[in-house]
Amino acid sequence: MASAAQPIYWLGNDTLRVSAALFAENRQRLCLGLRAKKALLPKSVVLLQGGEQTQRYCTDTDILFRQESFFHWAFGVTEADCFGAIDVDTGKSILFVPKLPESYATWMGEIFPREHFKEKYAVDEVQYTCDVSMCYVSRQGILRGQNTDSGSICREASFEGISSRLLKTDMELEVLRYTNRVSSEAHKMVMKNIRPGKKEYEMESLFQHYCYSKGGMRHTSYTCICGTGNNSSVLHYGHAGAPNDKTIQDGDMCLFDMGGEYYCYSSDITCSFPANGKFTADQRAIYEAVLKSSRAVMAALSPGVKWTDMHRLVDKVHLEELVKIGILHGNVEDMLKVHLGSVFMPHGLGHLLGIDVHDVGGYPEGVERIDEPGLKSLRMGRLVQERMVLTVEPGIYFIDHLLDKALADPAQSCFINSQVLARFRGFGGVRIEDDIAVTANGMELLTCVPRTVEEIEAFMADSDKNFGAENA
Repeated sequence: MASAAQPIYWLGNDTLRVSAALFAENRQRLCLGLRAKKALLPKSVVLLQGGEQTQRYCTDTDILFRQESFFHWAFGVTEADCFGAIDVDTGKSILFVPKLPESYATWMGEIFPREHFKEKYAVDEVQYTCDVSMCYVSRQGILRGQNTDSGSICREASFEGISSRLLKTDMELEVLRYTNRVSSEAHKMVMKNIRPGKKEYEMESLFQHYCYSKGGMRHTSYTCICGTGNNSSVLHYGHAGAPNDKTIQDGDMCLFDMGGEYYCYSSDITCSFPANGKFTADQRAIYEAVLKSSRAVMAALSPGVKWTDMHRLVDKVHLEELVKIGILHGNVEDMLKVHLGSVFMPHGLGHLLGIDVHDVGGYPEGVERIDEPGLKSLRMGRLVQERMVLTVEPGIYFIDHLLDKALADPAQSCFINSQVLARFRGFGGVRIEDDIAVTANGMELLTCVPRTVEEIEAFMADSDKNFGAENA
């Protein structure tokens, strides 16, 4: 448990209090993991570089700062341009902060002494960043490593011990429950306020406003996806070329994938529902197929399960349901052999979640991606372990170019009823995404939004028209 003497990160009102003990525990876990590796040289030190404040292109306009994830995990520091060192043998922590010029006080505010940061972050020692090289010039070189999810090269040391991030502590789980609770309420506010004739970006704005005003979440975990109509089949809609700018139409299916971030801890939630609050028969059929696969995964999840098997389970359920709907016909096992499931769900089932929305550690050294349609996009190849936090996000989409390719492939087209499929052109897609924490015997559902067709329709039809006004 956190000591009462530990400093607290808190933004007031009903926002979550997070103790600096969370990061002290993370540093301890890291040192224990590294000491267990006998190959480490004596007197080893972990040196991490924090995020740097950057400007917008060639201007002097700052880009809104967000801390580098490994550095935040170990130190919980909100300021830019810092370094941190951890003595592996003793666990001693040293924070290096910038030595600011006198002019900073005029433009940016008070210049705090080193003791301020020592108390604020409960570290053992604080020095200036200009002294980093003096302290560690004779130590081992700083390692570089590859982020196993994004493929990008990390500037900080990357080693097996850092995989402590894979499993969440009790204090980390508390923050992730909070991000899910606030983000779930924000999604519900959007469902209450959506109307045909409004813009997709208005729904994005409502979500962000709720997360920040009620949850202290200045950042979202990723670019918000607010796809309606055919846009709901665009997996990463909302980018600069398609910036949530469509006018919402009566009868549109909506796919809203948005998550708020608190103190760098993420959430990742997708809600799918009709813009007018009432499912058509086809919308209901596709939605309930996806809900069935989601619940099948949640029922099967427990430590030791292969995450790749969960993805395959989703494919099987989807194909069975698409046969019932009439879009497909034939033997499902034969469909699986030709990877027909990836035509309707080309992405992976889900990913690790934590400080990064696609958290690191999904493919450690020696674990390779399976080079098959759908599975090659799966962001986690490990066995499921207790204290992992994962997204479960199955979806069925009608993506024209994938459908056209399947219809042109005799191995796949023989299973497709093209006349029924034609009815779903322009439908868009359905994704249901929940965040879960793996427990000793199963899982804990962190997300709390209406999920069944009946729950969604009743919630959207509720006569409480003041929901948005009261919670905005």
